[in-house]
Amino acid sequence: MGKGFDSLLPQNFDSSLLAEEQDRVHKVLIADIKPNKSQPRSSFDEEALLELASSIKRHGVLQPIILTPMEGGTYSIIAGERRWRAAQLAKLASLPAIIRTAEELEQLEIALVENVQRVDLSPLEQAASIQRLRDQFNISYDVIAKRLGKAATTVQNIARLLALPDDAKNALHNKIISEGHARAILALKNQVKQLELLSLILQYGWSVRQAERFVNAHKAGIKDSRQATARASTTTAETIKLSKKLKTSVSIRRMAKGGKLEIGFKSDPELRRLINKLGS
Repeated sequence: MGKGFDSLLPQNFDSSLLAEEQDRVHKVLIADIKPNKSQPRSSFDEEALLELASSIKRHGVLQPIILTPMEGGTYSIIAGERRWRAAQLAKLASLPAIIRTAEELEQLEIALVENVQRVDLSPLEQAASIQRLRDQFNISYDVIAKRLGKAATTVQNIARLLALPDDAKNALHNKIISEGHARAILALKNQVKQLELLSLILQYGWSVRQAERFVNAHKAGIKDSRQATARASTTTAETIKLSKKLKTSVSIRRMAKGGKLEIGFKSDPELRRLINKLGS
């Protein structure tokens, strides 16, 4: 008495015991684990494996691998072969693992495929489901694309959305920017530049095309942000002056090399007026 309610509870209790059986973490002997013959990855970076083995020695295996039972009391790796190989280098005897039957895996895979096909799913939710199919089932993007009835490049572009900076993810999730904006941001490899482009999109209400022009400016070697921003703009002092003179809209559209000067007209008579005006 007087020790508090916590004294009635075991302090070293493994909360995973309360999980559903299919999600419970087990300790499995490394000797009983076999690589998956259908693993799409055929080679592993030895230096990266040694780095992971060193991390495992210090911190242990932080994420369970996923196994399916086989005959003779052994298990086949569904996801986590890299961790299994590194654990062998670290001289571990066992690994934390979630064990799923073939039937459970098939049901989960079908559910994930159906989830990606839902029309009400946001781009980031689709990306998470696609990445889970790849990570937990070792399925290549090409195979996922075939099962979804999409082009492989489309599936890869969706999955890449998970690489966005957090601020951009939040903007996409809240529909402040579009998926097209997000892809333009990802085209910049430097995260500082990615966040700069996001800020410009939000500040000036840039269209996807304007965001792409900003990206093209950087890829063309224009490192100065003010110059790159100017190239993304559809108006300049010259277009404004020309618009007043012609009494119609005038805009500029830059490309990787050169660009186009666009003069708007609403009817054929107006087109003829503009041609006459320019000819004179």
